[in-house]
Amino acid sequence: MARDSKRTLVPGSGPLAKVPAPAVFLLVLALFGAGVWLKGPLGASLLGLLALGVATLLAVTWRTLPPAARVLRVLVLAALVLVTASVL
Repeated sequence: MARDSKRTLVPGSGPLAKVPAPAVFLLVLALFGAGVWLKGPLGASLLGLLALGVATLLAVTWRTLPPAARVLRVLVLAALVLVTASVL
């Protein structure tokens, strides 16, 4: 069964609906990699920026997510916060 590459993760017509998923993935990967590699205050700042973005997206999509997805995303956010604290 072929997966439709145009399908959105959360349906909507907001400002992020037109951003291609591979571009977002590469941006998140680059921010995370740079934050872990740089370490110190600069690395923590990059990871903090990423955590802030994840928290914002979680808050905005909270009502549309099923409970299992909420738990998983909160765990991912917690892991990101722990990594952020560890690079200081």
